Amino acid sequence: MEIYRKRRVRTGIALVCSLAVTLSVMPSYAVDDIESLENQTSALENELEGINQDILSLSEEISSTEMQVEILDGEIQRTTDNLEEAEENEAKQYEDMKTRIKYMYEHGNATLLEMLFSAEDMTDFLNKADFIENLSEYDRESLDKLKEIHQQIEDEKTALEEQQSSLSELQSSLESQQQELQAKADATSTNLAEVSQRLEQAKKEEAERIAREEAARKAAEEAAAAETAAQNGSGGYDNSVVNGGSVSASTDDITLLAALLDCEAVASYDAMLAVATVIMNRVESPRFGNSISSVIYASGQFEPVWTGRLDARLESGPSSLAMQVAQDAINGSRLAAVSDCYYFLYAPSTNRDGINIGGNLFFTSW
Repeated sequence: MEIYRKRRVRTGIALVCSLAVTLSVMPSYAVDDIESLENQTSALENELEGINQDILSLSEEISSTEMQVEILDGEIQRTTDNLEEAEENEAKQYEDMKTRIKYMYEHGNATLLEMLFSAEDMTDFLNKADFIENLSEYDRESLDKLKEIHQQIEDEKTALEEQQSSLSELQSSLESQQQELQAKADATSTNLAEVSQRLEQAKKEEAERIAREEAARKAAEEAAAAETAAQNGSGGYDNSVVNGGSVSASTDDITLLAALLDCEAVASYDAMLAVATVIMNRVESPRFGNSISSVIYASGQFEPVWTGRLDARLESGPSSLAMQVAQDAINGSRLAAVSDCYYFLYAPSTNRDGINIGGNLFFTSW
């Protein structure tokens, strides 16, 4: 019966190991998809940032153009008022000149002659003759000057209206560009949301794949431990528990230790206590950190720390068995077989001498 039992154990081990190997060699399409989606996400975020910056720049340019248009509106109004005033002055000057001409025409040259002959002496005569001539010349010059001012104001108004028209066209063009950029930003935001959703799904699937591989690995380790136990009775080591003395630890320290036990040991009390014994030995040794967290987070010591498996286990929560073993170790429980050990490695990966417990090889010095 013992032979048949061992054969069944070996068959189970073979199946579990085959599953673990199959999972480990499967193409990691999810990782490639995640990297591709992350690249797409980064590119879309950069594109969206650039579009929003362009929209901001256009908004500032539109505001500046609106201000210039408003200023030109004021100048056009001012010029229009000046033009109206110039036209009124021109009309008044013209009416005054017509009145004088009409008066001179109606009264003939007699009035002019009377004015000339009324001179007291030659000097007065010449002055009055100059006055009559200058009066006509003044009317002509004044009228010409008013016409010139009128034309200047009209030209200025025309130039301002052309500038206003040009700025209005520019404003319309900028607003059109802004609308196009906004539509592009909305489309990019939609694409970004879709890619982000796909990325989250890919990460979820990748996490599930890693969890399946981890479960298969642990199952293989447990099966190997069961095979060892089946061949060697108690496993070929002293599985008694000794008291190594309790240590002070917070609830977070206990949870951290339990999470590491779930990552580093198969789900058996002895295997977890062996790892916990190594951690406690380091806490009590001056060569290592003097707390559970400083020992676990020491640089380059435990693979789950730098690969993220420990954080994942902390997030999901340690198993009840790991919490029990962690609490027992805090209270002083040590596995006698490894009570002097400070190191361990995955047994199949090394040829060192040591004690194999739950697939891990424990030893005293490096």
